[in-house]
Amino acid sequence: MKVLVTGGAGFIGSHFCQKMIKDEHKVVSLDNYSMGSKKNHIDGVTYIEGETKDIDKLINFIPDIIYHFGEYSRVEQSFKDIDNVWESNMVGTFAVLKFCKKNKSKIIYAGSSTKFCNDREGSNLSPYSFTKASNVNLVKNFSDWFGIEYAIIYFYNVYGGREIKDGRYATLIAIFKQQYLNGDKLTIVSPGTQTRNFTYIDDVVKGIDLVGRHGAGDGYGIGSSEQFSILEIAKMFDTKIEFLPERPGNRSGTDLMTSKIKKLGWSAKTSVRDHILNFINNN
Repeated sequence: MKVLVTGGAGFIGSHFCQKMIKDEHKVVSLDNYSMGSKKNHIDGVTYIEGETKDIDKLINFIPDIIYHFGEYSRVEQSFKDIDNVWESNMVGTFAVLKFCKKNKSKIIYAGSSTKFCNDREGSNLSPYSFTKASNVNLVKNFSDWFGIEYAIIYFYNVYGGREIKDGRYATLIAIFKQQYLNGDKLTIVSPGTQTRNFTYIDDVVKGIDLVGRHGAGDGYGIGSSEQFSILEIAKMFDTKIEFLPERPGNRSGTDLMTSKIKKLGWSAKTSVRDHILNFINNN
């Protein structure tokens, strides 16, 4: 099978490319390296550097399936990066959908679980959330209008190897690990009671693969059933904690939507508590 992964040099994308290569598919990555890294390259994958808005110029083969992970993917930072958010998520994804229409490729679109937050309508919480929710509707409409095959997946706070550990786009577990290693206080955005379903990367990759092979339509939430507050996660590291001021777009919690993917036989196998304990014991 011919597979195109946008954002294939990123955290989740690189792990998924590795899975596809192991399963002996032809894999091509299209990435602009804004969040991805060449350190994440996997042997056997063909890497193309560029923007998704230029997909029709850059990709010279017809993929059987496109896994579209190559969008701007940070909530709080999106308020300052709104131009990049719009260019990547709206302009880029529109181009990817037109490419799917032209080539009759199936698309697996990575939506955002912020859509299911329990504060107010999730799509309005941030520029990032708005564009992601808008693209879910766009994917569905392209399917209705042009017959594109699709499935929409949602990630819940993914952690594990190759997660971004520093800079503006670092993920929470990676930040806590780095602060722990540096002997610094673990910084928590107030109030600390906001809850998340932290999901291990290997479990996520298995879920994506299942949806790619058997999924159709919307609603495939790939998230661990375990839910912890940010403060509870920080306390697992058994070190000092410092609270930071609240930030816009920081939702209190998210509803877990896993019924559809469980019907495909998926469930999370790794506990974040065990992962953190193993990290501490080895450092």
